[in-house]
Amino acid sequence: MVVLGLVTTKTPRLETQEELIGRIAEASRFFALQQLALSPQCGFASSIVGNRVSVEDEKRKLRTIVETARQIWEP
Repeated sequence: MVVLGLVTTKTPRLETQEELIGRIAEASRFFALQQLALSPQCGFASSIVGNRVSVEDEKRKLRTIVETARQIWEP
């Protein structure tokens, strides 16, 4: 498995599904789609002071990950 940490946890900027799908498509040139997974870069509190990302931002990011994964990997 290759886990692609394509969603930033450092800023509230929300990646679009189109952007994520494009980057996953690029990775699928090197690995089978069934070998790929999508995740955030790392945890949302990756430093002692945390990041400037609200709980609502985190929920939106996680929702985007789930929706994108469903679009790609669910039949």
